[in-house]
Amino acid sequence: QEYKLQIEKLLMEIKNKEEDHKVEITRLNCDMKKQIELIEVEYKEKIEKKELEILELNRQMKTQDEEKQNEIIKLQIEFNAKLARVQNKTAKSFPDASVLPQSIYRRKLQHLQEEKNKEIEILRNTIRDLEQRLNKGQDPHFKRKRF
Repeated sequence: QEYKLQIEKLLMEIKNKEEDHKVEITRLNCDMKKQIELIEVEYKEKIEKKELEILELNRQMKTQDEEKQNEIIKLQIEFNAKLARVQNKTAKSFPDASVLPQSIYRRKLQHLQEEKNKEIEILRNTIRDLEQRLNKGQDPHFKRKRF
């Protein structure tokens, strides 16, 4: 009789412990889900920030490209005006020497175009590096499409 009571008491204790464990497991699961959600939000914010940085860099690159194009057009106009003046002057005084000023201005224009192309390449490389850094910092679960 006494053993039966002890066994029943122990069985009740086991059931209570099992219930406590179930409650603890449920609580831990909820805590983990909340932590994961917070981490996801944090990553999404970081991704959005990096995307905005990339958009800003693209905008800056486009602006610089437009400025360089405008500068090239301006230089071409100046070149053509100077060339016409030089041709007029040399045609009057030295008809055979008109080739020399043209080649100088052409070389100058070519040099400016090469500088522009180098700068554009540098900006593209910078954007590529930033995109790679952005992609390296992301979890495989949070990868975004590359620009």
